[in-house]
Amino acid sequence: MKCPNCSSKDIGKIGSHQYYCWGCFIELTVNGEKMSVYQVEEDGTLSSLDDLFFEDEMPQVHVN
Repeated sequence: MKCPNCSSKDIGKIGSHQYYCWGCFIELTVNGEKMSVYQVEEDGTLSSLDDLFFEDEMPQVHVN
């Protein structure tokens, strides 16, 4: 899996459907073939970045 933001392959799994990109420090949530992207704020809350990506440009998710 590659990060949709920075294209890094340095992705760590942090939950059953949650991943973290060590290249740009965002959290990814995968639900089926839909991916959501979040910025981790200083207080630990997540802010959605999905509006920065057009729905037709969201990458297809292939998790091994």
